[in-house]
Amino acid sequence: MFPSISILRHTLTPTPSTLLLISLRRISTIHASSSNNRNPNNKFQPTKHLLKAREAVRNLTSLSPSLPLNHSPTLSSTQAIGTVASSQANFMRVIVQSSNTPNCTTGFELLCVVRALLKKIKRRVSVGDKVLVGSIDWVDGRGMIENVFERKSEILDPPVANVDHLLVFFSLQQPKLEAFSLTRFLIEAESTGIPITLVLNKMELVDEMTLVSWKSRLRSWGYEPVFCSVETKHGLDTLKFILREQTSVIVGPSGVGKSSLINALRGDHPGTGAARGDDWLDPIVGSKWFEDQRVGEVSVRSGRGKHTTRHVSLLPLSGGGYLADTPGFNQPSLMKVTKQSLPQYFPEIQKILNDNYPETCSFNDCLHLGDQGCIVKGDWERFPYYFQLHDEIKIREEYQLRTLGTKREGDVRYKIGDLGVKQAEPRLEPKKHRRQSRKKINQSVMHELDELDDDDNLSDDDDNDPILRAMRNENQ
Repeated sequence: MFPSISILRHTLTPTPSTLLLISLRRISTIHASSSNNRNPNNKFQPTKHLLKAREAVRNLTSLSPSLPLNHSPTLSSTQAIGTVASSQANFMRVIVQSSNTPNCTTGFELLCVVRALLKKIKRRVSVGDKVLVGSIDWVDGRGMIENVFERKSEILDPPVANVDHLLVFFSLQQPKLEAFSLTRFLIEAESTGIPITLVLNKMELVDEMTLVSWKSRLRSWGYEPVFCSVETKHGLDTLKFILREQTSVIVGPSGVGKSSLINALRGDHPGTGAARGDDWLDPIVGSKWFEDQRVGEVSVRSGRGKHTTRHVSLLPLSGGGYLADTPGFNQPSLMKVTKQSLPQYFPEIQKILNDNYPETCSFNDCLHLGDQGCIVKGDWERFPYYFQLHDEIKIREEYQLRTLGTKREGDVRYKIGDLGVKQAEPRLEPKKHRRQSRKKINQSVMHELDELDDDDNLSDDDDNDPILRAMRNENQ
């Protein structure tokens, strides 16, 4: 045994006098604390500093909660509140609405990325969102979106937030107006619960009899259409009056003239501002907001429009408000429409039910498919479309039930932390970090080899598949 170890051991060993001194100090400490403690049960009494800290922790969470829509947070010199004007890849253009920086005026444009934590909890940032931007470099015009305010409305296809009005935009010719395609867009618009306006463009390409026919036909559907012509400027004043002082989204298939309409409505933007009496767009003159939208031609071979607009953009109007240009597609996804909610989005069905009140169908959950005991008969024009959409939604719901099941875990899980505070953290994907079996890997490789030939036959029609498009938007 080495002497150094022996000396160390004897040095660390307490003597009886040391133990007695420690005991006396503990007794005196306990006596002093008990004399000052008024609690007869001798329970732990937290200090005011501990209570204050615990209350502060309760108001916070490990994940950023959504900010109330009318909330006005205290901003630092590197923070600002703005609106997302466009989104492309991992970057977003944010237009500043308010800040504490004297040199930054309203309308200053920032190129931002999204905070990694928001991506982990899959909190989506869409065009039209009111956001809190931090870590701003005012010289280079860059920043990071730290949080998102609550939304008053939202549409998923295309993804746009805080929408006040929907403009369903079609053309009478080139491409020709199709009743079923128009019905799909109207059902998608009705499912959002946002007020809609139906606009038919290129009225100069058809005769007066066609206009009267479509007007009478759409009135029987329950809609009052607005006819316009971007080429001749007919009806544009009516649209300016409808779109003033609100955030509107224009939706419709490719080639109907959405981008041309926006260019026509914004033709007098720099410096006019006649509707407000002042040049309210002067602070942002020269930014990308004033670039004209790209316009494409209708395909001669297919008769359909070409995909010119690739991304959603929120653009200011000279009369006040904003108009969002969206990529054109031929089939909306109808992902939010169910079998039970589909009848609510057909004005004809609602009119029949109201006209026959108080008489109702024999069953409370009637789907109005012409069964016995249903008061909705099949003597209206769009009944075949309603029947077809019902079958499509039914097949989709059965597929989702088989693949996804009835329950889905959220992207956030909660646990009880120190002092009983409920904390949130991102939920990891199940079995994502586990090693996959070699048998399953070999099977997947063989399956991919078998599908190589099928991949060569894929075309641009995948962009028009509503299910695939909605799933891609949901995972972004």
